[in-house]
Amino acid sequence: MQGQSMANGDAPMLRLQTESQLCLSVSAKLPSGNEYSLELDLAHHLVTEQCSYKVAPSKIEIKLKKRDGLRWTVLEGNPEIEDTVQPIPREFLQADHPPKYPSSSKKSKDWDKMEKEIAKQEEEEKPEGEAALNTLFQKIYGDGSDEVRRAMNKSFQESGGTVLSTNWEEVAKKQVERKPPDGMEWKKWDD
Repeated sequence: MQGQSMANGDAPMLRLQTESQLCLSVSAKLPSGNEYSLELDLAHHLVTEQCSYKVAPSKIEIKLKKRDGLRWTVLEGNPEIEDTVQPIPREFLQADHPPKYPSSSKKSKDWDKMEKEIAKQEEEEKPEGEAALNTLFQKIYGDGSDEVRRAMNKSFQESGGTVLSTNWEEVAKKQVERKPPDGMEWKKWDD
């Protein structure tokens, strides 16, 4: 894009020049009549044909296409002075142990080991009461075969939550009856 101008209603008049792959020149005539000018000596090369801009009443958006797939740490400057990206040292890539997490603490903690200990404690933790019962049912359902799961789903749904069976041969043959707990009777919601 070399020296293009654009006017858009009340938006500023814009002239964008990228004649050199390392220079950007923007001049805009603002609605107030003032002249805005920006000159940048870029740190890296552009693909001038693929640069674009948009003019709106409140802003000017300029998109610059990088020639090289580099991360620009600075917009302006001399690219020869810039530090190049260093490769990861081989000793880190071939290490027997995972890298340690950075910390400001004087004592370093092995977070992977701590995570494993917490997971082990959670497995050993024994739930009580209703939580224990739910955990047991979840374990049976999760570890069971497709027939066990099918039997549990069918018996629970057909009985309104009063029966939970894992025997598919028994449940598959007929409708599962509602069996409320002792001392209670089954009533429909709309009764």
